Amino acid sequence: MRLTLVRHGETVWNSERRVQGGARDIELSELGRQQIGGLARVFKDEPIDLILCSPLSRAQETAKSIAAHHAGVQIVTDNKLKEVDVGEFDGMSTVEMSRTFTELLLDWWKGGRERLPGGESFEELHERAWSVVSPYVEQPTHENVMVVSHYFVTLSIVFRAIGLPLDMLVRFRMDPASITALEFGSFGPRLARFNDTSYLALNG
Repeated sequence: MRLTLVRHGETVWNSERRVQGGARDIELSELGRQQIGGLARVFKDEPIDLILCSPLSRAQETAKSIAAHHAGVQIVTDNKLKEVDVGEFDGMSTVEMSRTFTELLLDWWKGGRERLPGGESFEELHERAWSVVSPYVEQPTHENVMVVSHYFVTLSIVFRAIGLPLDMLVRFRMDPASITALEFGSFGPRLARFNDTSYLALNG
């Protein structure tokens, strides 16, 4: 089976370079709405059996844009697909930080187990996100499942699927409206596509 992971389009806070976790429901920016239009065109003729989606509006709007071209495709909303709770970092401007947000996170997580102040750990996110997709991966009932969620949710699913250690988080990036895909077969899980936004250039 194929698991396609889509990060929502750019939000207002993304454009302002502000830390954005799962506790705030920040809307898409104008660019973000253009991006999800591009996503809808990319997947218009691609098979999608089911869409799993975060409840946050930035993910919901992205999922609905894609689903509009797929009559009868169900969007299943799950709170466990919310972005990591960043606690006291929520809303903070990354421009004012002396280091990148990911580096700050790694100081707290120390391999994934340390909770962010007032928030949660990457390990907690890791477990809750995987609990949503694991039934579809371990006993497939659909060939093409899409997950529309967030930066760290997407990375946590990839890490869990292919066995990457949590301390490698700083080596990866997940852009708004990006497409990532995992394939599960007799060979085991395989990363078939990662952080792909090439379609945005093609769509002008």
